[in-house]
Amino acid sequence: MDLTSAALLDEVKAVLVETLGIQDRAASIDAGTELLGSLPELDSMAVLELVASLEERFGISVDDEDVTAEVFETLGTLTAFVAEKKS
Repeated sequence: MDLTSAALLDEVKAVLVETLGIQDRAASIDAGTELLGSLPELDSMAVLELVASLEERFGISVDDEDVTAEVFETLGTLTAFVAEKKS
C-alpha cells in the first residue's frame, strides 16, 4: 500500500470510527478489519449514515447499486471503493 492509499485508509477509518461512535476500538481497526456482519454498530441505518459521511468528506457520489456487501466487507475494500469513486 503506497503512502497515498495509507493516508486515504486513515481518512476512511476516521469517518467510520466517527460515524459509528467506536473511538474506543479505533486502534484495533486496520485494512483487514471485517465490517459488515462483524461490527454490531454497522446496521442498515449506519451504512446509510456512513455512505452520506463518505460522500460529504470525499466529495463523491455513491449510487444505491454501489452499496454492496463486497464494498463493506473490510476497511480495505471500503477504502478501495472510495479511491475508485474519487478518480
